[in-house]
Amino acid sequence: MSTLKQFWLKVRVPALSISVALLIGALFLVFTDIEVLGMLLSDPLGALALGFGRAASSYSALFRGAFGDPANFGKALASGDVQLWARALRPIVESVVASVPLIFVGLGVSIAFRTGIFNIGGAGQFTMGAVGGAIAALVFGAGVVPAPIAILLVMIFGLLGGALWAFLPGLLKARVGASEVITTIMLNFIASQLVFFLVSNVEFIQKPPRIQPVSKELSQFVDLPGILPIASLRLDIGIIVALLTAVAVSWFLFRSTRGFELRAAGLNIAAAKYAGMGASTSIITAMLISGAISGLGGALVAVGTVKQLSPGIAGSVGFTAIAIALVGGTRPSGVVATALVFGLLQHGGSLMQVETSIPIEMLLFIQALVIAFIAAPELTLGILKNPFRRRQAKVTK
Repeated sequence: MSTLKQFWLKVRVPALSISVALLIGALFLVFTDIEVLGMLLSDPLGALALGFGRAASSYSALFRGAFGDPANFGKALASGDVQLWARALRPIVESVVASVPLIFVGLGVSIAFRTGIFNIGGAGQFTMGAVGGAIAALVFGAGVVPAPIAILLVMIFGLLGGALWAFLPGLLKARVGASEVITTIMLNFIASQLVFFLVSNVEFIQKPPRIQPVSKELSQFVDLPGILPIASLRLDIGIIVALLTAVAVSWFLFRSTRGFELRAAGLNIAAAKYAGMGASTSIITAMLISGAISGLGGALVAVGTVKQLSPGIAGSVGFTAIAIALVGGTRPSGVVATALVFGLLQHGGSLMQVETSIPIEMLLFIQALVIAFIAAPELTLGILKNPFRRRQAKVTK
């Protein structure tokens, strides 16, 4: 019972925050509907019924897109057909797949934040990790070395690619005091353009007949094994590596001496110097680890999930991961949980947009509400508190 109580105490505020965010999002859905606004004066009850009905339908599509349709699960249970099971499980699987890059980059920037470095170059480090993984797949795949070794080399090259791209701003920060914010932003753009050059001009990487700027199909060289018995579901070992990375980062930050030094440098760099900890070394080490983790995610996504290298492979993962790291309190467990929530919102939002024709801006607004309320738990508790109870407590005093 005590374990359940502790679990409830941990998830209570985040669950309430998400609920309040969805409720406020529903109000915006209702009162931004032109048809509902047009009916408010002539038939207010009918207008509200129509608006909240549409909001309920929108959220129904959101949850079905994130977790799956209960009707499809019923059909799969009744028939036992593998194809029906694939159809039923695909939404939740794709939601988890969407969270994998967010976990990696979120963990990477969390380490930098803990050291007092504002690393916003996760997108560039992720992209360069994808470049490293793709090159390793093309060089060592297709039977050149045994498949397990090829997968290991893909991961190592991804780590190296991301670490190299993070080492440059870390070195500039430590040696000449260059702002890591500016240098990492610039390197994000450079990484994207470098990928565009590679997939457009390097024949070894290009996909014939060179019409689109994408690489060759990487699954023909290295195929990451899936972890589900249904082959059509594309959840591979990337999620396992992501969770193991979260465990390793947690141990490093909170159980190792080096992790303690990095956290101490982040809390007070002057005190860390006085205690004999090298500030420059801490900055470079944190950036190397941060970039390596992001690069590992890029390699696994490029080779395993996307199966191609393209200039836009990082998408918006860099800036989204910053929000995830901050909302998760820069703790690995918080980062993983927040990334999973974002994955659910992202994939569920696609079905919500298709079925209800809600503009993408409204979906982003709802996601922003969820971030705001999770990041500000006191705001959620303040909204949910009973003002009469608070006033009564003052009178009693």
